[in-house]
Amino acid sequence: MTKIKYLTIIVCLSNLMSLVAQTRMESSLKENDGSQLWLPTINVSKMKEKTPQISYQGKLSKTISIAIFELQNAWRGQPIILEKTRGKKTDGFTISSSERQIQIVSTTDVGLLYGTYHLLRIQNTGIVDKNCSITETPFYELRILNHWDNLDGTIERGYAGKSLWNWSDLPDTLSPHYKEYARANASIGINGTVLNNVNASPEILSDNYLKKVKALANIFRPYGIRVYLSVNFASPIKLSGLHTADPLNKEVIQWWKKKVDQIYDLIPDFGGFLVKANSEGQPGPCDYGRTHAEGANMLAKILQPYHGIVMWRAFVYHATNDDRAKQAYLEFQPLDGQFHKNVLVQIKNGPIDFQPREPYNPLFSAMPNSQLMVEFQITQEYLGFSNHLVYLAPLWKEFFASVPFHTVKAIAGVANIGSDKNWCGHHFAQANWYAFGRITWNPSLSPEKIADEWLKQTFTNEPQFVTSVKNIMMQSHEAAVNYMMPLGLHHIFAGEHHYGPEPWYNMLNVRQDWLPVYYHKADSAGIGFNRSSTGSNATAHYPDSLCQLYGNIKTCPEKYLLWFHHVPWTYRMKNNRTLWDELCNSYDKGVQKVRFFQQVWDKMEPHVDTRRFKDVQTKLKIQSRDAVWWKDACLLYFQTFSRLPIPYELERPIHTLEDMMNFKLKISNYECPTAGFSK
Repeated sequence: MTKIKYLTIIVCLSNLMSLVAQTRMESSLKENDGSQLWLPTINVSKMKEKTPQISYQGKLSKTISIAIFELQNAWRGQPIILEKTRGKKTDGFTISSSERQIQIVSTTDVGLLYGTYHLLRIQNTGIVDKNCSITETPFYELRILNHWDNLDGTIERGYAGKSLWNWSDLPDTLSPHYKEYARANASIGINGTVLNNVNASPEILSDNYLKKVKALANIFRPYGIRVYLSVNFASPIKLSGLHTADPLNKEVIQWWKKKVDQIYDLIPDFGGFLVKANSEGQPGPCDYGRTHAEGANMLAKILQPYHGIVMWRAFVYHATNDDRAKQAYLEFQPLDGQFHKNVLVQIKNGPIDFQPREPYNPLFSAMPNSQLMVEFQITQEYLGFSNHLVYLAPLWKEFFASVPFHTVKAIAGVANIGSDKNWCGHHFAQANWYAFGRITWNPSLSPEKIADEWLKQTFTNEPQFVTSVKNIMMQSHEAAVNYMMPLGLHHIFAGEHHYGPEPWYNMLNVRQDWLPVYYHKADSAGIGFNRSSTGSNATAHYPDSLCQLYGNIKTCPEKYLLWFHHVPWTYRMKNNRTLWDELCNSYDKGVQKVRFFQQVWDKMEPHVDTRRFKDVQTKLKIQSRDAVWWKDACLLYFQTFSRLPIPYELERPIHTLEDMMNFKLKISNYECPTAGFSK
């Protein structure tokens, strides 16, 4: 019989809660490189001086040890009892407090860890109640980060340095960043990570790389994080020389079965596969006359005995004359009800591609008999990379205003994490990683609440700072939409890197749906993509009420107007401005808003450490210049069609259209420019 170790830690500590706000204010002014994120700094020497009274009776697992360590390091309140109880296994927990003690209870070790981080969160945001009762249960069982990391260390759409995963050093050398990464995710309830790019190299399934994956899984496991892999559908051909990857071929099925057996022998809690198939040149079942459902189900049946899942991406489109916004719907909606029960159809939040603003993807209301998973983008591929301060929680909340929480069964987010000292390239980009975790745990949390939590934990509890900077965060997404693509405009970025504006980009021998002119369709009559019944009829993919709402130019919400309609330049908006004047005012409003952000941030200097203050100040200067670049490029170009003056009360363009059309920003998908047009 295995001996069970019991632990009881009892150390006295006086209640220091009244000093928390002052302590955090003082620490926030020290030099800070952002590497600690929103987490309490670990200080082992301080732990030896004074540690709180913590009691736990039970088997001491690695997970429980982490919870105790975190409390010893950062808790400054009354004694704590950790208690594991019988019942249905869940990540949820309860916290109850009295004058004398606090109790954290869960049915699992990881639930106690989540309860620990939640208790530290409410302490560090200054809202611990001496007589509180808190019950937290995650709304979504699967809360997963997708890393688009390549095996060579680059990150597709990554703007914060190289990949965290040092594949050449694994499995023998383990970077301390792996544990820090796991700790950060656990603190916000993220419980899964896809390690590699959806444009997957078959090599990730080789014996050599699976040993490396095992090493990472061993580090992440105590933090409640399961590992998943993106797989290339043609792996049987690439790795073993089979002549086909047909999902109904017996040899192919047997190959995948042996590979899955091997994976679970190495990693017993392996989560499953993420698959990008028959999209943007990736191989898939359609290459063999099979459907997406047949391809997904083959893998799902093999994974099912191990309780693994398949996340099958619905991001597909082809070189056709049909509206790009319709193509995923046309391919996947007829397959509703055909996917195996452990297949999650992973759908981007909008029907195009992570645009600054999109209506929700109509597949979410058209596949009631399938398990659906929403895919958000945390990395700012279309929102200024890691140069622009854009808080994304309002964007995700906008999605959930259209799609009820229960419609999706899980959430994935494309990570914005890299090897940069501050993890995300921009100090405020950390807020989007944090917000993603909090929303996957509880999608009813308001963006304001999440911003408040993050600011207080990351910077300071000082009210003037929190109120002022939270105001910036809450306005930042709308500001970016305004200075980039207001009123439903979309995908008018530079063709090669998606950083700056290039609405004139129109090349021969290039797919039309890769060109901005395909989307804005500006001409002398007006601007916008007609997706009503007189155009592509994409509105018909929405429920009847929304079809009628979006399909009528008079009732279409103006934030989607140019998404669904080709609108005359002189069309009267609800505020009685012409469309042209409203477009001009929107761009100008975005520019002025970013300048306002600069003014507010400059006033925050007394409340922020020098390093982070200057870092953010520099990024805001770039963002301000970029906003002007966007405004001038788009208005001067569209003016060649409208033939109307920019309203005289608005700021004049400072660039010429000719200069901007001749300017090329030379960056790759893996870099972040240091400046925009004015570079």
